[in-house]
Amino acid sequence: MKIKLDIECSPEEARKFLGLPDVAEFQAHFMKELHAKMDENIKSMDAETLMKTWLPMTMQGMGEMQKLFWQSMTMARPNTDDDPPKTSDGKDSKAHE
Repeated sequence: MKIKLDIECSPEEARKFLGLPDVAEFQAHFMKELHAKMDENIKSMDAETLMKTWLPMTMQGMGEMQKLFWQSMTMARPNTDDDPPKTSDGKDSKAHE
């Protein structure tokens, strides 16, 4: 058995028929609040504000990286105070004397 039922009604009529609440006022209020928050947050997205926020952090990170490089180079450098000077062929200069 097949039954086909066509009902023509607006969404408002269907909502009322099914007993669903009317959320139009809530939705309008929520959308106003959402737009206000978006407008407020967009003001903080201009280039000048972003640069003021990000630049100090970037510069501090660059300084830390530079300090790390200097420490690495200092530790990798051989101790030349105890070693005798070498000639251009790599031999000790005191051995030639």
